[in-house]
Amino acid sequence: MAHLSSYFPITDPTLIFFVVLLIILFAPIIMGKLRIPHIIGMVLAGVAVGKYGFNILARDASFELFGRVGLYYIMFLASLEMDMEGLRRNKWRTLVFGLLTFILPFVITYLMGISLLAYTPFAALLLGCIMSSNTLVSYPIVARYGLQQKPSVILSVGSTMLSLLIALIVLATLVASASGNATAGFWLLFIGKAMLYVAIMLTLVPRLTRWFLRRYSDAVMQFIFVMAILFLSAALAEVVGLEGIFGAFFAGLVLNRYIPHVSPLMNRIEFIGNAIFIPYFLIGVGMLINVRLLFGGGAILWVVGCIVVFGTLGKALAAYTAAGLFRLPRSSGHMMFGLTSAHAAGAIAMVIVGMGMRTPGGSPLIDENMLNGIVIMILFTCIISSLVTDWAAQRITLRDRLMPSEDHTDDDEKILVPVKYKEYANSLISMAIMARNPKLHRPIVALNVVYDDDNMRRNQKEGTDILRQVEQYAAAADVPIQTQVRVAANIANGIKHAFKEFQASEILIGMHMHEQVSPKFWGQFHQSLFNGLNRQIFMARLYHPLNTLRRIQVAVPSRAQYEPGFYRWLERLSRIAENLECRVQFNGRMDTLQMVNQFVQNRHPNVRAVYVEMPHWNELPKLASTIADDHLFVVVTARKGTVSYKTAMERLPEELTKYFNGKNLVIIFPDQYGDDKSTMTFAQPQHTEETSAYVVFGNWLMRHLTILKRYINHKSHD
Repeated sequence: MAHLSSYFPITDPTLIFFVVLLIILFAPIIMGKLRIPHIIGMVLAGVAVGKYGFNILARDASFELFGRVGLYYIMFLASLEMDMEGLRRNKWRTLVFGLLTFILPFVITYLMGISLLAYTPFAALLLGCIMSSNTLVSYPIVARYGLQQKPSVILSVGSTMLSLLIALIVLATLVASASGNATAGFWLLFIGKAMLYVAIMLTLVPRLTRWFLRRYSDAVMQFIFVMAILFLSAALAEVVGLEGIFGAFFAGLVLNRYIPHVSPLMNRIEFIGNAIFIPYFLIGVGMLINVRLLFGGGAILWVVGCIVVFGTLGKALAAYTAAGLFRLPRSSGHMMFGLTSAHAAGAIAMVIVGMGMRTPGGSPLIDENMLNGIVIMILFTCIISSLVTDWAAQRITLRDRLMPSEDHTDDDEKILVPVKYKEYANSLISMAIMARNPKLHRPIVALNVVYDDDNMRRNQKEGTDILRQVEQYAAAADVPIQTQVRVAANIANGIKHAFKEFQASEILIGMHMHEQVSPKFWGQFHQSLFNGLNRQIFMARLYHPLNTLRRIQVAVPSRAQYEPGFYRWLERLSRIAENLECRVQFNGRMDTLQMVNQFVQNRHPNVRAVYVEMPHWNELPKLASTIADDHLFVVVTARKGTVSYKTAMERLPEELTKYFNGKNLVIIFPDQYGDDKSTMTFAQPQHTEETSAYVVFGNWLMRHLTILKRYINHKSHD
């Protein structure tokens, strides 16, 4: 046995990493069988393998490095996945909850430290700072349940950073007071550095990000760039006098706009963090905890009990008080309490700062009992936070399932994306990913059509390479995709036949990037496509990556609301805007804009939409002066013979070529099939030209009767 113990603790870096990977692999499996949150398993595993447990692993520099990265990752993901529009709408609620979750634990813990633990005022204030802040240890639980956009989560994440910021400012005051540097010059310098830091992050970083993402599409380079911004922000925050975790959170807020939630880049960031860095951090926290102290006597138990009970009580009072003030469900109060009740690396950092401070008498500010009590408190609060958050997440998920859903589960949505050029294929797939409904779990169909000529074999191989590229792109975003290389004598007919075979609902196709005057503006086969197919077609010309666009401008023709496919294109466009988190400006007649506004407010309230009256379609060229290079201009047009078609649309190719040269452009041909199943066509008669004329007239009459019925129904609702 003594011979076996000589091999421990393991100090070889390779074996240390191997053991850590085993813990990351098996902890969720074991905890899942015990119905215990995985995070608790990571922390307890760290306790077991650390020097205070079975002394299996030495806490080498890798735990310090990866642990710090893991902590930054938690804060970064929390702000990166935050619904910024929801945060703007709830900014006053966030401020109120942030103040509550700081003040109540701070005051309660301070009074407890003075009265029950007989600490000095400085020591009690330090303990109040530690317990008033918190670490989002249980945030991965929220991400696993997909609840990042819930109001209770948004409030908890925002209030966490606000309480941490206030706690760090109070801590800086304590340090300055203890060293005699709390002068006006100190505070002026601190405020000046903080303002410079914020200015750099809000002005330079967005410009640098847009420039980089436009020029470099390599997945590895984009990931490294994001990580560089993350650690730059954390390092600058420490230079200012704040903690790196605040900088990591702030970096996520700045980059939130440029990393859509459904993008491959976001998927890579989450994967790396959840697979390696965050578990490493949790295991490292567990290795710091000495559970044996709990069996060493009553003094340490008293300290731990007081800190855990009163600190947790303050956080609970703040959470449930805020939930009551905001009239949120009880389950939301549970979630707010669970997310804000854990203390980890932030507490450790403050303790380390406090260990260097001295009382006026020269003795250390933190004694051994207080230090051990805080470290053990981390274990208990992490367990409490994880259990409550997991339970609250289950309650919220169950509550949402019981509520009636507005999602149309019978939607026939299936997007067909013909791709021809390798350099533009990923952009089209990216737009399809943002426009699709992920709840339907339906694949995107990527199609490459080649001519049946002498070069068919070579073109088939090139098409296969393009489809393999888009398969990898979609897989990086966890989006299912079907692909097919199709041989046809006519490209447009090949697309139409594939459309029917795959039972697609709409087409998203690229436009040629070379500006040409009509009638060739639509490209070689586009006109044949939208004239021969009555389903929705998006034609896109994108010069910049979607996630670098700042605004979407939409030109909507009058009477567009009476088209059968009105809500289909509006739904797709709203999803794109919601995923990009950019502003949308709709231009059109006021009666049409009212219907657009009603739909957006009811189905996509997070979309920041503005409405500008455009009395006549002839004013379309005037919009050119308002569209910048990083805007997306969307034109909703119509096919001949439809209710929203107007003769002015015949000039659209010339106007787009003349006034919108070089702009990011999407042209929408709305669905003429739509959700209105009452649209009928006459049966196709046989053989005679006379009966064919009757059929054409009958179809025309039925289509316009259907439009008239929709118009009457709309007026009756008004």
